[in-house]
Amino acid sequence: MFLRLRRLLAPKTVGLIAAAVAAPSATVNAAELNLNDLNQYAAPSLSGEQVTSISQFPDVRPTDWAYQALANLIERYGCVAGYPDGTFKGQRAMTRFEAAALLNACLDRVTEVTDELKRLMAEFERELAILKGRVDGLEAKVGELEANQFSTTTKLNGIATMTVGGASNTGLGDNVTANYDVQLTLDTSFTGKDLLRTRLRAGNFGNSVFGDGNTLMEVAFGEEGAADSVEVDKLFYQFPIGTSWTATVGAKVEQDDMLAMWPSAYPADTILDIFTLAGAPGAYNLNEGAGVGLWYKAPEGGFNASVNYVSASDAARDSSVGAGEEFTVTAQVGYAGENWGAAFVYTYSELGYVFDNSSNNIGLSAYWSPAESSWVPSISAGFGYSDFNTSRPFDEGYSWMVGLQWEDMFIQGNALGMAIGSAGQSNRGSGRIDTGGVWSDPGNDTLAYELWYKVQVTDNISVTPAFFWVERSGRSDTYGGVLKTTFTF
Repeated sequence: MFLRLRRLLAPKTVGLIAAAVAAPSATVNAAELNLNDLNQYAAPSLSGEQVTSISQFPDVRPTDWAYQALANLIERYGCVAGYPDGTFKGQRAMTRFEAAALLNACLDRVTEVTDELKRLMAEFERELAILKGRVDGLEAKVGELEANQFSTTTKLNGIATMTVGGASNTGLGDNVTANYDVQLTLDTSFTGKDLLRTRLRAGNFGNSVFGDGNTLMEVAFGEEGAADSVEVDKLFYQFPIGTSWTATVGAKVEQDDMLAMWPSAYPADTILDIFTLAGAPGAYNLNEGAGVGLWYKAPEGGFNASVNYVSASDAARDSSVGAGEEFTVTAQVGYAGENWGAAFVYTYSELGYVFDNSSNNIGLSAYWSPAESSWVPSISAGFGYSDFNTSRPFDEGYSWMVGLQWEDMFIQGNALGMAIGSAGQSNRGSGRIDTGGVWSDPGNDTLAYELWYKVQVTDNISVTPAFFWVERSGRSDTYGGVLKTTFTF
C-alpha cells in the first residue's frame, strides 16, 4: 500500500501519513470515530474556515519535525483543514479512518494538478518540441566546439591597426604614409589565477613618419626588428602569492606589466605616444626586456604598491627620457578608487648611449571619471621630473600633460578626446635633450596637442580620425593628421 502511495504523493506527504498510521495508538474502532471531526479534518470544503496557511494552526510550531511537510500539504495542495476547534492536534495518534480521509482528499488534489499539467503539455506541445530541438542542436554545437577548440587553458585575442596619414617638418620631410600593426596575444592559465602571456607582433611603422620623433604613434612604439617580420613582443608569467601579492617574471616584459595600477584614464590607444605616459615619460618609460616584479593590493581595495626591475632590450624605447637605458628599477605607490585614482612613482635608470650615466625620475599622476557618461569628461593629469647624472650641458628635465575624454559623445559607443602637454623640456644648459621624442632648446617650452574622435562602427571595428600639433620653440612647428582603423578579435 505504501509503495503505491510513494509513487502518487510527494515523499514528505507519504512520510507524514505513514508515521501517523504506524503509531501504536492508531488502532480505533469505527464506532469510536466522530464522523463530523473526520470530515472537517480531511475535507476543507466541509470546514467552517478554509485553511490556506500553516500559521492558522496555533498548536503547530516551526520546530516540529513534520512542520515543512505539513506546510506543503496545506499551502501547495490545500488538502488539510484540521479539527473544528481550529487545531491540528499533531501530537494525537491518527486513526486509519482519518488517514484514509486525508489520503483521499490529497489524492484528489494531486490528480487535479496532474490533469492540469497534462492539459498544459498538450496545449504547448508544439513549442516544447521546438525548444527540445533547439536544446539538442545547442548540445551538438557545444560538443563540436569542445572537440575543435584551440585549448582548454588558452585564450587568443588580437588587435589589427591600419593607418593613413601624414605630418610636416618631421625630419623625414612632408610625408603621407600607410602603415599597419598586428598583435596576437595568447593568455594561458593553469590554475585559474595565474597568467602566462605570449604576444606576437608585426608591423611597418619603424621607418615611417609615425615611427619615431615627435610624431611617434602609440601603436608604433613597441615594434622591433625589420618591417613585416613577426617578433615575440611579450613573454612573461604572472602568479599570485597569497591573497594580496602578485609576482611577475618574464624574458620579455614591460615596466607597466608589473604595476598594480595605471594612474591615467586617458586611453592608451589614442594618437601621439607622448600622451600615453601619464605625464611622466621619464618615470613611465615602458622599458621592455627581461624583468621581475612584485605588487601588493590591499584586500579591501584602494591602496596598492609595486616594485620591479627590467633590463633594457636592444631596441630601447627612444621616445622617452630614458632612451637607451641598460636597466630600470621602478617603485610605485597608489590608490585606485571606484572612479578615481592617483599614484607616485620613482624610476632609477642606468642610461646607455643617449646619456653618459644614469637618471632619477619621479612622476605624480591622477585621474577621475564620471560615474555615468555625460557632457562631463574623464580627466587625467600628470607631472614628471628627471635629474640626469651626465657630463652633457643639461642636467634636469620635466614634462606634464592633461587629457580629457568624453564617452558616448554624440552617438552611444563613440568617444571624443583631446590632450595638451609638454613634449619634454630641459631646465638648464646649452645643449638639447631628447625627451618624449622632441629635441627642445633648454629653458623653452615645447607643447603638443591632439584631438580625436573614435567612431565605434561595430563591437570589433572602430575608426578614429585625429589631428595633432607640436610647437617647437626656435624651430618649425610639426602638425599633421591620421585616420586610424582598429580591428579587435
